[in-house]
Amino acid sequence: MSNGTFRLSNQALGAVMMALQESLLNQLDIVPILKGFELTQTEDGLVVTNPPTVRVSNDRPVTEEELTRLAGE
Repeated sequence: MSNGTFRLSNQALGAVMMALQESLLNQLDIVPILKGFELTQTEDGLVVTNPPTVRVSNDRPVTEEELTRLAGE
């Protein structure tokens, strides 16, 4: 991890997968979610300190407010 090279931790990869799942399930643009990620460097690689949550319990459409929360804004 020298020369400014960073790797994603398993946790960060999981956060990307959760963002992708939320995006696909709710037909949302994934870019705002990914841009909202806050990353911290650890010994295991980059960690997302504000990973998204995935709703699975209802069929209600996602609101703009919820999308903003997912994006960490």
